[in-house]
Amino acid sequence: MNKRTSTAFAVSLATALILGAAGCSGGNSADGRGRNPALAHQGAAIGGTPKRGGTLTVLSNQDFGHLDPARNWVMNTMDFGTRLLYRTLVTYQAAPGTKGGRLVPDLATDLGTSSNGAKTWTFHLKKGVRYEDGTPVTAQDIKYNVERSFSPDLPGGSDYAARYLAGADGYKGPADGKHLDSIRTPDDHTLVFELRKPFAEFPNATVMPTFAPVPQKRDTGPRYDNRPFSSGPYKVASYERGTRLVLVRNPYWDRKTDAVRKAYPDRLVVVMGLKPNQIDDRMIADQGADASAVPWYALRPESAAKVLSNAEARRRLLAESMNCTDMVQMDTGRAPFDNVTIRQAVQYALDKDAILTASGGPAFNDPSTAYMPAALFGGRQPDTLKIPATGNPAKARRLLKAAGRPNGFATEITVSSGDKGRAEAIQESLAKAGIKVTINTVDPSAFYATIGDTKNRTDLVYTGWCPDYASGSTFLPFVFDGRYIKEKGNTGNHSLFRDRPTMRRMDEIAAMTDARRANEAWQRLDGEILTKAPAVPILVRRWPLVVGGNIAGAYGQTSYGGQLDYATVGLKDPSRSRS
Repeated sequence: MNKRTSTAFAVSLATALILGAAGCSGGNSADGRGRNPALAHQGAAIGGTPKRGGTLTVLSNQDFGHLDPARNWVMNTMDFGTRLLYRTLVTYQAAPGTKGGRLVPDLATDLGTSSNGAKTWTFHLKKGVRYEDGTPVTAQDIKYNVERSFSPDLPGGSDYAARYLAGADGYKGPADGKHLDSIRTPDDHTLVFELRKPFAEFPNATVMPTFAPVPQKRDTGPRYDNRPFSSGPYKVASYERGTRLVLVRNPYWDRKTDAVRKAYPDRLVVVMGLKPNQIDDRMIADQGADASAVPWYALRPESAAKVLSNAEARRRLLAESMNCTDMVQMDTGRAPFDNVTIRQAVQYALDKDAILTASGGPAFNDPSTAYMPAALFGGRQPDTLKIPATGNPAKARRLLKAAGRPNGFATEITVSSGDKGRAEAIQESLAKAGIKVTINTVDPSAFYATIGDTKNRTDLVYTGWCPDYASGSTFLPFVFDGRYIKEKGNTGNHSLFRDRPTMRRMDEIAAMTDARRANEAWQRLDGEILTKAPAVPILVRRWPLVVGGNIAGAYGQTSYGGQLDYATVGLKDPSRSRS
């Protein structure tokens, strides 16, 4: 899934954070008591068990990209939507550490039943699940949301339905009364999915918001982003885009049907449009109402030293791995990046150490030598290319000369405004090889729409990808399969890489029934794609969050990129919060 880029600027924190360097490379114990002070709470919750009631405040520098479940495919927003506003067929267990990756039934009674060689999947819905108006959630509502995710007017959502459902080629959604025959609803509580090919991992895909219910009569098209209709524990009371979102309890949510969501607070208020440094300073200070607040976005690198040197703030710090790889992706469809030697020159020119320093240093980041994160390599990425972490500009210049560009060239990169510091480090390192880079920054809420317009984007983009679950099938095909590139709303494959041998090998691996053999094949393919250089893996971030002193039940949910698990977070003392 897409990974929203975090709030970061160029910063010289190497000295301040070097005390955490040793622990980041795997030297920490499982309970987080290693030498990296950022990982003291890794795999554990802060603040004990919350009490019911009060108002949880979320301080944010931005609006949501999409709350519409058909369009919501960004880590932290998926966490917020699926934990608070709508339920899916299957979800992740609410637990810190590796237990947070365990699949559990949500709307469904179990994890689904396969037949026809894993090409047919049947789910039965729980009874008693109701929307915010008291009407029941039906199988037809889930079918409808899956279908509407195909609409050209609703770009940005998960691609699993398009990739796997039979008869989905060319489908444009239900607007003209057209429906997918590959989704059957024999009754209000049964869903049957017919796939075009075997897919043993299909239950994992039904965690996606695409598999949340939307009643057809409540569908407002693109405007549904502003007011999704709740099947979860909270409903939208008010939403001023870019300013404030208020959630209150859905009176028809029944905890007897929901073993995952605890719904401790009475209200959640998301305050938007704040400056990132303002949020960091308020969370560190922990004064007044801010003691009952949490940040929406990760701690900025330049604020890290304030936290790591402050014992009281450090006790409120979470820093789970995002399990996502940041990359510089090059447009392989046009010059000069249609030339593999040019792309390899960029691989050698990039100084990953400088970019890591601009990202907050080794306490909050690990350098990346492969596309897939370490979790998909059994805990340690391979180093196929053996390029120094500081780059090799001399080798890069030789490659440029071999490609007929001895004097280099000029190009542009698009980054989220929060990634300007990383972009400046990229700009400086490429300049050493003779590649002049102009930086274009985009507001985070518009970033994916901007780089997803394949006809009107820059040659370079800085973004990343997270596996939806622990399988290479959720990473490499989404980032490098050219058959799913869209002109608008393009996701994942921002290098526009269309390599037939790579796509053929992806199909062969996807057809393997031996999970161990398939896993090894994905790992080998990662290195093979790396030699073709459509993108350069840079780093894997942690998601540092300093929460308020009145917060309880807070932990980084590993399945949502280290973001707070909104299923369990609440307050120690609800009376201290402000409504």
